[in-house]
Formats: sequence, C-alpha cells, structure tokens
Amino acid sequence: MRRYLFPLIIGVLGTAILISLGVWQLGRLEWKEDMLAQIQSRIEGPPRPLPARYEPEMKYTPVTLSGRTTGDEIDVLSGTRESGGGYQIVSAFVTDDGRRILLDRGFVDQDHRHAPRPPVDLAVIGNLHWPEEKSSSTPAPNLSENIWFARDVPAMAEKLGTEPLLVVAAQVSGDAQGIEPIPVAIQGIPNNHLSYAVQWFMIAAVWAGMTVALIWRIRQRQF
Repeated sequence: MRRYLFPLIIGVLGTAILISLGVWQLGRLEWKEDMLAQIQSRIEGPPRPLPARYEPEMKYTPVTLSGRTTGDEIDVLSGTRESGGGYQIVSAFVTDDGRRILLDRGFVDQDHRHAPRPPVDLAVIGNLHWPEEKSSSTPAPNLSENIWFARDVPAMAEKLGTEPLLVVAAQVSGDAQGIEPIPVAIQGIPNNHLSYAVQWFMIAAVWAGMTVALIWRIRQRQF
C-alpha cells in the first residue's frame, strides 16, 4: 500500500489544483461577461453633449458634437474583414464652441488613403474612447509617411495640437468624404476565459489519467 500512497497523493493534489484553476477561470468568465454587458449598455446609452471635463471613467460614453475638420489627420494602420487592409482616419476637429479634439472618422482602404479630404462641416454621434492599443512591441509612427500603428491618444493629440480627447464616430451627418465609420464595439475586447478553463480541465483529466496509469504499473510490478 505504501507504494501507492505517494503517487496517489500527488495525483489527487495535482488534479484538485488543476480543477480549481479551471473553476477560477469560469469565475473570471462570469466577471468578464458582466463587464462586457456593462460596457455594451454604456455604448448604447443616450448621447449627450461633449463634456467640458472628462475622466478615464467616461470611456465609451456616447456624445454628440458638431463642427469642422481641419484637414490635418493621422492615418492609423488598420483593416476590415470586408475591405482588407487600410487605415483609420483620425482628424483634428474643431467644435462649434471652439474646442479642438481628435475625431476617429473611420476606415478607408489602401486605394483611397490619399484622396483629398479638405476641411468639412460634420455633425457626429460617437463615443469617448481611450484605446489601449500601444504596447512595448508597437513600432514608432512613421512620421514621414504619416503612418501610425496604434491609436495613442496623448501622442496623436500632441501631433495634431488638440486636447487629449478622442471621439470615435458612429454616425456622421455631412460629407463623410468616403470614410466609413467604425463604431466602438465590445467585439475587440478579448474574452478567452472559457478556453482557458477548458484547457485546465483537460490538463486535470490528463494528470488524473497519468496517476491511474502509474498506480497500475506499480501494481503490475508486484506480480
């Protein structure tokens, strides 16, 4: 019996730990789904005028604004399933009350990146956003070609001389100049907790199976 004791203890403890990690991931899944539901509810809320003061907690808040683009813009490397590779156009935008902010107008494909886009009057419904796209591996912007690889709000604001405030357009009234709005959506927020849970449960099953196999081999040696 002593021969079985140590592998049995290791097997039971290891399986229990792995199962607990899977259960923990299921808890994280429930938390993430609740968070995504709250974000979706905020995205779909009634739009309000652009706030005079803003905090990071106001991320995703729907807003309305009207004013005029300046013709100054940043091209952020992007792509869509329908059109393939292209760019998101982030423009300097001057509101009717004189504020200068960033407006993510949406997507253009490769062929229309350099199409003329002079200043134009627009009325916009969109969402406040502070994207977290830049990481340590994100290349620096190619300023000579005006190609950026992430929406870095502080850096874009400094480049275009605006407030560090980004509105992502959902609906645009006026001449969109061939730019397709890409509204803020929760689809881009990762939620992999279910797959992590499944992986932990599968590893637990393998661990338990290996424990049974080891005990069987020990038993066979006794005969």
